[in-house]
Amino acid sequence: MSPSILIVGATGNTGRAVTQTLPKLLQSSTLSDHRIIALTRSSTSPAAKELAKLPGVEVIEQNWVEITAEWLRTNQVTRAFIAPHNEPNQFAEESTFHVNALNAGVQYVVRISTTAANVRPDCPAYYPRQHWAIEALLGSPEFNNLQWTSLQPNLFSTFAMSSAAELIKKHRKTGEQDTLRLLLAEDAPVGIIDPDEVGVIAAHLLSQEDPSAHNKAKYVLNGPEDVTGNRIVEMIEQYIGTPVKDVRYKDVSFVDMLFEYQYAGTKESKNVLYSAKRSLEAGWEGKCSVSTSSKEILELAAPTRSPADVLKSLLEG
Repeated sequence: MSPSILIVGATGNTGRAVTQTLPKLLQSSTLSDHRIIALTRSSTSPAAKELAKLPGVEVIEQNWVEITAEWLRTNQVTRAFIAPHNEPNQFAEESTFHVNALNAGVQYVVRISTTAANVRPDCPAYYPRQHWAIEALLGSPEFNNLQWTSLQPNLFSTFAMSSAAELIKKHRKTGEQDTLRLLLAEDAPVGIIDPDEVGVIAAHLLSQEDPSAHNKAKYVLNGPEDVTGNRIVEMIEQYIGTPVKDVRYKDVSFVDMLFEYQYAGTKESKNVLYSAKRSLEAGWEGKCSVSTSSKEILELAAPTRSPADVLKSLLEG
């Protein structure tokens, strides 16, 4: 069996682009003999079937939180990509994965973190603190034998622009408008990024013949240009040809809906989960503009998809 590169969540927001991009990059590298193991919860889903057609890609149904060191050794995993969930037990499950990777002799891991301005021990939102703790764990001397890179992407543009696309689609069908609920503040510039481009960056890192230059790096990822809530409203008005009637900036009501539909009735702490509402404050305060982008990423695989590009694709999808 040949060595392999593991992609956790291959059909997810960022994992899909990793899986699509990596085979092409490996063809011209010393890693061309590596298999690509694409993990998914359902190998029969349309997305998984499409990935299975890619050269050198093997789609496997496997819950990543149950991966053991023995599993990693058996599959000869030398490198791995992981985009962990953001639930309250993230640290326990992701740290278990990294401990097993260390013990299995995995050489390099690329992981997805969250907005750089939030990755600190005193962040009021719970899940960035988990990312900070994972990065602290990986940066400890005990993990020196496992090379790693943590990508800290800004707010995903598909998430930030989805309400704009929904309003435009409804207006085209009925001529009516619902309240526009925007995550962004009215005037604060934010460098939102397409999740596919985050995956492309991860693939470039995984294909490096020698990743040591990126070991222990925490890279800040932004899109190619800033956008504000006001600019999103302007884009919508260009599409519908009339003013947007009702806008709510800094809207975090999605957290209420998430709790109601996913966590209500569970034993998860409402106090913890509702702290996610504060995760966008750094962007509202102007701390998440494209000026914070890591130069190494701009040299490696600079993002090119603008907010306008993403809105157009959402409308065509």
